[in-house]
Amino acid sequence: MFRQRKICVSIEETLHDFGPEPGRMVLKGSIAAVVTNPFVGEYVEDLSPATDELRELGEQLGAKLIQHLGGDSEVIDSYGKGAVVGSAGEIEHGAMWHIPGGGGMRTALGKGEAIVPSTKKVGPLGARLDVPLTHLEWSYVGSHYDAIEVGVPDAPHPDEMVLILAMAIGGRTNARLAGGFDLSDRGNPGVPA
Repeated sequence: MFRQRKICVSIEETLHDFGPEPGRMVLKGSIAAVVTNPFVGEYVEDLSPATDELRELGEQLGAKLIQHLGGDSEVIDSYGKGAVVGSAGEIEHGAMWHIPGGGGMRTALGKGEAIVPSTKKVGPLGARLDVPLTHLEWSYVGSHYDAIEVGVPDAPHPDEMVLILAMAIGGRTNARLAGGFDLSDRGNPGVPA
């Protein structure tokens, strides 16, 4: 149902953020698949036939992004997802990515208890999306509230979608959110930030 036109990967490494060097690797990455939207042109009541194929795509994209982030899923500690729907589609077409895309990414990672944060929009060629990132086991870990901007210059065409997964290693550089839960509190998380 979803013919792929291209896959774009982006990796960013933060060496410092106007403060001390982090002392650990801090990476954020995204992978975006430009696919046809089989539901353009008419209102479709039941979008569920897309679920299995989208979950498989989520797993494939997740595995590819893990490789681009160094190949060790154990060090990846946050994630997110998003979709940009071309102008002939509707916002609900982007929403159908969220459950199977996130589930496929969790399968590729072999972990991830927390909800995968997400966002979506209908947009023109070159539309960019701020994809939210949160910790993959505890979504209230303040040091991992973040985002990565993703876009494909020649997508989505009106009858396409850009389906996005994002992962990160290390949270925000020099995170010091006042009162935020951090990973040293794993056994007793207390009140979410």
